[in-house]
Amino acid sequence: MFYAYVLISKQDGKFYIGHAEDLQERLRQHNAGKVESTRRRTPFTLAYAKPFQTRSEARWQERRWKTAWGHQQGGFKFLAQ
Repeated sequence: MFYAYVLISKQDGKFYIGHAEDLQERLRQHNAGKVESTRRRTPFTLAYAKPFQTRSEARWQERRWKTAWGHQQGGFKFLAQ
């Protein structure tokens, strides 16, 4: 199983969007400062994860969420609840 996920930085409140096969391990890597793009914004909490059967589906969802079109189509409405 693969996942597209959204993290929220407890430090600055900003989102990080990614994809991973082992979601818990990837969250540990983010919080341990082992991911270059997030190391200065730790710690993170998992805000949302969507499962997929293939890596390509998870990557597609990640890219969709990162686009302006994805934001306009309600990409983050699930966080406003």
